[in-house]
Amino acid sequence: MERIVNFAKRACAIAALCATIALTSAAQTFTLLSTFEESTDGGHPLAALIQATDGHFYGTASAGGTQGGGTVFKVNTSGKLTPIYNFCTLASCADGKSPEGALVQAPNGDFYGTTTAGGANNAGTVFRLTSTGVLKTLYSFCPGGTSLGCPDGVKPEAGLVRATSGDFYGTTAEGGAHGGGEVFEISPTGGTPTVIYSFCTVSGCTDGQKPVAPLIQAANGDLYGTTESGGSKGYGTIFSIHAGTLTTMHNFNKSQGSHPEAALVEGGNGDLYGTTLGGGSLNDGTIFQITSGGTLTMLYSFCGTIPIGCPNGEFPQSALVLGTDGNLYGTANGEGGPTSSASGTLFQITTGGALTLLYVFCETSPCTDGSVPQGGLMQATNGTFYGTTLGAIDNAGTVFSLSMGLGPFVEP
Repeated sequence: MERIVNFAKRACAIAALCATIALTSAAQTFTLLSTFEESTDGGHPLAALIQATDGHFYGTASAGGTQGGGTVFKVNTSGKLTPIYNFCTLASCADGKSPEGALVQAPNGDFYGTTTAGGANNAGTVFRLTSTGVLKTLYSFCPGGTSLGCPDGVKPEAGLVRATSGDFYGTTAEGGAHGGGEVFEISPTGGTPTVIYSFCTVSGCTDGQKPVAPLIQAANGDLYGTTESGGSKGYGTIFSIHAGTLTTMHNFNKSQGSHPEAALVEGGNGDLYGTTLGGGSLNDGTIFQITSGGTLTMLYSFCGTIPIGCPNGEFPQSALVLGTDGNLYGTANGEGGPTSSASGTLFQITTGGALTLLYVFCETSPCTDGSVPQGGLMQATNGTFYGTTLGAIDNAGTVFSLSMGLGPFVEP
């Protein structure tokens, strides 16, 4: 059985064992793999795919499916798409509704995820799902009802991260003891989550507010994340959590970026990289780098001009992914692009800030290739990148691949 290895291990493996694999970028090849049929497959996927130990890709669709509450689906490298669970099968959607975050696979092969709504209290859930489609709700948020403010949190928009301890960590966009969202920890077997931090503890929410992005655990063991708003300037923050203590690393000031809605990614140099939905030179979003000491550098500022928009795209809303060639890859959602009909782009950016446009969605009408690639990219063990689009003309999204000519990275 093949499994994905982390960047440090796979870089070492490539250097030692895969000398014959070329890691320099070749001409990119975009392939449309699947088109969602909303009433059966689900539709409007908002999160990145993951590759499971069986080699297939798994993801969530935020709407549609046979019950209308969204789906969990799998797709193979040839593009065969199969829904494996339809949400809202129970009365009042007690099993959850509207999954917006990515899945994570545990060593036992089960998948863990969240729904933003539904559950026993219509405040969202944490769930476990087998590869054969058997779902167990591990926790329904806000057991006391939303009128009490939901001190345990409400509306977990992001997926979970499995820490080295074996427990899962996540965020809720709202609720918590102070109403600004929270960071929580939950056991693989479920039960009441442990609240690690509740945002908006101080006047003006200068500690941050509304963490809509998933956390990451860096090589040093600490957790890192972002808040979409709040902070000393109101444009969002970057924070770290060490031994349960939260530290605000950076307050965005709009000129460097604003409203980060995506997870961070750790580079091979130990620095973190991310995107902001807005801010920058023309308020169309940025790509940034931040050191563990909190020094932030804006690597790229997306631009927008009337009527065509920025040739390289605008409004990056998803996380970057670190490719095996050492470059970062990502998506931008806005209407920026070389033509007025464009609706999203794929790009490569070096850690030094040199951006290359790789693909433009919806350059021609109808948008059969998809539009708004909000879920971002992931690199599979075959070296190819895979992603989804939120929509397209006359359909509810697509699954695509992007080959950059990078070799595979696997270990037995």
